[in-house]
Amino acid sequence: MGASNQYLDFLHEWLSPLGEISARAMFGGHCLYCDGLTFALVAGNTLYLKADELSKANFTDLGLKPFQPFPDKPEVMQYYAPPPAFFDNEEEMERWGRLAVEAARRAKARKGKRKRA
Repeated sequence: MGASNQYLDFLHEWLSPLGEISARAMFGGHCLYCDGLTFALVAGNTLYLKADELSKANFTDLGLKPFQPFPDKPEVMQYYAPPPAFFDNEEEMERWGRLAVEAARRAKARKGKRKRA
């Protein structure tokens, strides 16, 4: 089940200090973009932030689990639910949100290098 419009509206407003936020429906959920970069996804009414090898430990050290698109299969994606403080404090939201945006920037830079090679 996709996210409610009310939840997406909330996320759009809450995340706006990070940059220009937009959303696109995909596979029953939504991808969230910041300044055109995919930095988060929403499945049901749960937000997951993009992580990579440089930022993943920030999530796993707190015991946060990666997004598992199919509960009956072991595959996971490198997106993690943020800690509860993310929704309580704008500074925490910006800290965690910037981790996700930076992971998205690094992913885009890696893609660009592969295309040129």
